[in-house]
Amino acid sequence: MKTKLFKNYETAVRKLRMFSDLPLLFMRLVLAYGFWGTGMMKWKNIAGVAEWFGSLGIPFPTLNAYLAATTEIVGVFFLIFGLGVRIISIPLMIVMLVAIFTVHLHNGFEAGNNGFEIPLYYLIMLFTLLIYGGGKISLDNLLRRATLA
Repeated sequence: MKTKLFKNYETAVRKLRMFSDLPLLFMRLVLAYGFWGTGMMKWKNIAGVAEWFGSLGIPFPTLNAYLAATTEIVGVFFLIFGLGVRIISIPLMIVMLVAIFTVHLHNGFEAGNNGFEIPLYYLIMLFTLLIYGGGKISLDNLLRRATLA
């Protein structure tokens, strides 16, 4: 026999399901905001970023500076509009893995010490988007529905 508390819980869960796509939208927007800042910073000083990449031992530092900056800025637009979310998540995850292993890992976990905390959060959010996609509030969903109609 279901108790009143369990019934109330089930009712609350059913109502919360109406909002199940909001976390995916919020993840996309937060990531887009974060990548906009780092991507624009790279583009404003691409030569400096290439030099820094070289000092970190990243091969082909100029090419990789351009690739990282371009991936981040292009990713912003894909994430905002929810277009190709699963596809853009992969190169953005690679950028985050490179950032973790070349810049942040030796500083420990805490973001305050320039640790890998924030890039790890980004990586987890991107992995979530890779698995679930952009959600119903996305151009991906709109295009999918249009092609099924």
